[in-house]
Amino acid sequence: MACYAIGDIQGCYDEFMRLLQTIQFDPKRDQLWLCGDIINRGPKSLEVIDYVMQLGTRAVTVLGNHDLHFLALANGIGKPRRQDTLGPLLESHRLDDLIQWIRHQPLLHYDEQYKALLVHAGIYPQWNLAQAKSYANEVEAQLQSDNYVDFLNVMYGNQPNCWQDDLSGFDRIRFITNVFTRMRFCDAEGHLDMHHKGAIGTQAAGLQPWYEFLIAEYKQKQIFFGHWSTLGESKHANIHALDSGCLWGGKLTAMRVDAPSIIQQINCEADLSINR
Repeated sequence: MACYAIGDIQGCYDEFMRLLQTIQFDPKRDQLWLCGDIINRGPKSLEVIDYVMQLGTRAVTVLGNHDLHFLALANGIGKPRRQDTLGPLLESHRLDDLIQWIRHQPLLHYDEQYKALLVHAGIYPQWNLAQAKSYANEVEAQLQSDNYVDFLNVMYGNQPNCWQDDLSGFDRIRFITNVFTRMRFCDAEGHLDMHHKGAIGTQAAGLQPWYEFLIAEYKQKQIFFGHWSTLGESKHANIHALDSGCLWGGKLTAMRVDAPSIIQQINCEADLSINR
């Protein structure tokens, strides 16, 4: 059995299928770890989510910011963005099933056998693994509750931008959500910068990628994440950034979770974004 982690698909179904063919994925034997943002901006989000849903337990999918954006729009919250391509999902006769499926996906997945974590954006540097799992569970419980729409109504926002143990209510849930689905740069004290999206070296003084400040516990863990297509390769052997910009004409990347030195990519020759 092989286990592959794959970067942000974002509705690029044809490229996703080509990558699975390249790695010779066998749904009866192998497993996929998907880094979130499997939908939106690309042309075939409905086809992607249909395929992943059909895989059942053979696929693990963590939630990304675009997945949460879909939940908000599906519940009449917020406004569509110019680059959104969520129309086929929102107009599907199976909309309720799509909402239910996305609501029940995790923000963090950890596998003890592989000593490996899967998240969309990152791990807050000051949290140990037990804390990270617990805080992810808080948001998951909120999303799976009967009143989940209450959270979606206050989900958007960049504050608070630093963790405090006494954070409570929706401020607490919003911060945790931003960590797992939107974070890129932070400072040594744990203040998140939610604005800068560029490559390393273009950020303001004092900011570094979140993984530069991780506590020592994570040195013995493999961390797979997406979200940051401009990041480039990490200098850390156990930090694996998998969003290689397929949507923008880059590559779609798969990495073996059970053997991270094995990386396979396909070229995505065209800019597949709509109304970029």
